[in-house]
Parts: sequence; structure tokens; C-alpha cells
Amino acid sequence: MTVADKPHKIEWTRLLYLRYGLRMEVVGLKGRGRSAYSRAKEELGIKGNKQKVLDQVHEMIQSIKKGEINE
Repeated sequence: MTVADKPHKIEWTRLLYLRYGLRMEVVGLKGRGRSAYSRAKEELGIKGNKQKVLDQVHEMIQSIKKGEINE
């Protein structure tokens, strides 16, 4: 089991869960509390509809995978 015990690992995990939540919202599922869409727009400063925000978050994850992840 992997533990997110470092700040960069915690942020990485939050970004992955944000993408997962956006995927669910794009297909029409809703949850309680604030939407992943509103959190992504506020926290990451992204603009656009749900699909465009999801695409931008996915691009962020891909760029981080290519170069910045440190164990």
C-alpha cells in the first residue's frame, strides 16, 4: 500500500481524485457538497465547461508524469 506522506504526494493524489470527480460529473453523476468542477475552477484557475476543465486537468497530470514526480 502506498502512503501519501509528503506534500507533493498529497497534492498529486488530490489532483488524481479531482480528475476522477470531473469524469463522473461529465457523464452526469452528482455527489454531495461542492462539485469537482467548481473546486477545479477555483483552486487551479481553469475556465471552461466541464469537459474542457477535465481536459485541462488531464493535461496537467500528463505533464507532471513526464517530468516532475519525485519519490
